[in-house]
Amino acid sequence: MEQFDEKLAHLIKEALQEDIGSGDYSTQSCIDPAAKGRAVLKIKQDGVLAGVQVAEKILKLKEPDSHFTPFMKDGDTMKAGAVAFEVEALEHTILQCERLLLNCMQRMSGIATLTRKYTDRLQGYKTRLLDTRKTTPNFRLLEKEAVRIGGGINHRFGLYDMIMLKDNHIDYAGGIEKAIEKAYRFVQEHHLNISIEVETRTLEDVRRVLETGKGKVLRIMLDNFTPGLMTEAVQLIGGQFETEASGGINLDTIESYAATGVDFVSVGALIHQAQSLDLSLKAKV
Repeated sequence: MEQFDEKLAHLIKEALQEDIGSGDYSTQSCIDPAAKGRAVLKIKQDGVLAGVQVAEKILKLKEPDSHFTPFMKDGDTMKAGAVAFEVEALEHTILQCERLLLNCMQRMSGIATLTRKYTDRLQGYKTRLLDTRKTTPNFRLLEKEAVRIGGGINHRFGLYDMIMLKDNHIDYAGGIEKAIEKAYRFVQEHHLNISIEVETRTLEDVRRVLETGKGKVLRIMLDNFTPGLMTEAVQLIGGQFETEASGGINLDTIESYAATGVDFVSVGALIHQAQSLDLSLKAKV
């Protein structure tokens, strides 16, 4: 959590600098710097609320003495017309934080809402939902947090916290066996506490991982398998490795993959296809 807070503080500072630049002249030109005001976050669209804690951190980072009163929490189902929170702070603070706060919350709420739709489809199955690295550059922290709020599970955060041997790694390394051996040796030599996942494209690939990867590989990714082939692959693996389905899975097809008994389904669309929801921060006078 401490690392998350540090990364979030960095994101907020950079984003405020991007927006304010040399000065918020709209505010400076007509608002008394000492004036205090109140504002409320109004919900204008149904969905899953995300980013309340982020909004508080934005305001508190800008003005530590500001007063933040939440009426809802992250993960709550929200209805148009509701009020999520109220803030009391310098009017300069409210106006300068408004756009960043809304950008974060609208984007996060859209992702959380879509994620909830996917996790709802998985009710009754053992399969769990994963996100991917298909994120907006420099905004991954909050996009993945939104997935978590919506009920999904965060996959690796970046290239440093898990080894995933995908098709290009395997082709460049000279095949599945060589890629696994090299990756495992690298982990041992560098004393890394990270796991190895291997992408497979065919049942023959799966067999090769079964022969080479025991004690070395944690998870087998089954990429672009049909549900029928997925069922065969899961049965072939027989619980010796974790299994992950990937590749073009959507709301219409996710249940057919969950029915195969696969452990995880990863869906890039959770983030890159999510639509921001409509929220507004309005002065309370």
